[in-house]
Amino acid sequence: MPLPAPGPDRTAMVTGASSGIGAMIARELSRRGHHVTLVARSVDKLEDLAAELGSADVIAMDLADRASRASLLERVGELGRVPDILVNNAGLSTLGAVSKSDPAAEMHMIEVDVVAVADLCSRILPGMVQRGRGAVLNVASTAAFQPLPGQAGYGAGKAFVLSYTQSLAGELRGTGVTATTLCPGPVHTGFGERAGFSVEDAEAALPAVMWVTPEEVAKSAVEGMDKGRLVVIPGKVNRVAAALSQVTPRTLLLPLLAKSHPGLR
Repeated sequence: MPLPAPGPDRTAMVTGASSGIGAMIARELSRRGHHVTLVARSVDKLEDLAAELGSADVIAMDLADRASRASLLERVGELGRVPDILVNNAGLSTLGAVSKSDPAAEMHMIEVDVVAVADLCSRILPGMVQRGRGAVLNVASTAAFQPLPGQAGYGAGKAFVLSYTQSLAGELRGTGVTATTLCPGPVHTGFGERAGFSVEDAEAALPAVMWVTPEEVAKSAVEGMDKGRLVVIPGKVNRVAAALSQVTPRTLLLPLLAKSHPGLR
């Protein structure tokens, strides 16, 4: 089922749109003629991107704030738009063993990576179903297919996003609305550095053949939505690795993952 057609009162809402994959997805949707609504905390970056795209609105918001998040659909409506496309891209990660973690940081990550995804889907999907058109893209990770010692909360959160979105797809059959999960592998976006990785550590832990550009991820994501795909994993090597990780016994996989993860050194 193709993406909903662009229209004068329609928008594609992209969270975490100030940089990285979110910004690239916004660019790809705009290139296809969609008006986009850019959502993130960094208003200056959003305004720069909106100026570049032309047909875009900016909503500065901390998606960890439940009260602010609850107002998002209303704020889009005040701009004269309805969200026909929802891209839940905002996310972050902590780094290190849970036994040494900051509880507040862990809960903040889960609020953005997990709770915000479910919250926005539950608020925006009813309108899509009522209109009989819409597409949801929830951004997970290849980490969704395996445990991730060193980033336990992040990996588990992405596993939630994958399972949740697949369940949505089953519920939405016949409604005119689709749900797709994007599961990228390693991408140079600054995400790892914000989590606490150095570029050198990340590149040492993950082979060069697994790295995919943000542009490639965005094109694969939007093409996957347009084709109504259930799961999109950019890069052939990442697709193979995701498949292997699901069938490898955990007794073999966990020691290897823990040994190689920079957060546990």
